[in-house]
Amino acid sequence: MPRQFYRRGPDHRAGAPVTFLDVRRRFQFRTVEIGRWVTEPEKQRSATLFYDALCDLMNILGGNETLISLRGNLALQYGIGGQPGVSAHYTPATRSFALAKNAGPGSIAHEWFHAFDHYIADKLFESTGKGEFGSTLWLTRDNAISHPLNHRLQACYKCILLNEAGTAPSELFRNSALADKAAGVHYFSKPEELCARAFEAFVQDADCKNEFLVKGTQESEEARMGLYPQGEQRAAINGAFQNYFLNLGRALQRIKA
Repeated sequence: MPRQFYRRGPDHRAGAPVTFLDVRRRFQFRTVEIGRWVTEPEKQRSATLFYDALCDLMNILGGNETLISLRGNLALQYGIGGQPGVSAHYTPATRSFALAKNAGPGSIAHEWFHAFDHYIADKLFESTGKGEFGSTLWLTRDNAISHPLNHRLQACYKCILLNEAGTAPSELFRNSALADKAAGVHYFSKPEELCARAFEAFVQDADCKNEFLVKGTQESEEARMGLYPQGEQRAAINGAFQNYFLNLGRALQRIKA
């Protein structure tokens, strides 16, 4: 019996089935690749889940299809290019995000933000490296390109990475560093990972609910460890993201018009 994913949101397809070709055409992804071990019934079901999840994300962000595919720069892989023990990952070198066939659901929001954070780096700063993320650059550089949207995005990074006064690491940052220390790794406290998890929380807190898009920011073991924003910080981050993406969406609509 195929696993069911909770969803509460508008009907984007009028109940009709869709294919991965429809996903690519709707959002103008650079490429969509499906693994050879994905069966035809799995393709059909997964395409529908992806389509709804990406439409839900688009609605939550107040953007359009251009935003979801990052102006056609982003590639999507399903059931292909997997890494051992990793259910989903974003690869900066190829600007592609991949979800494993049986373990990727719920990871779309996280991996999409990695793609966005990478894409936006050279719009936020000049002279960036190919694999750099805007969030990491923001912590190490103070020469961001002046633009109203950039100011709003920097406010998001600040809410996530620093305390309210902007003088020390945030509670989320400190909790993540403790988790890294306990595990003997440097992963949870990386700026790009902190920001991707904060974005997950923002998406999960939206009125539209989609377990295939995001899950686990409230009741998972990671949430209990404080690896997702909590309380006042979570509310502040959500507000900053809402402000940024609302204005980004308006700007994209003006360009499209």
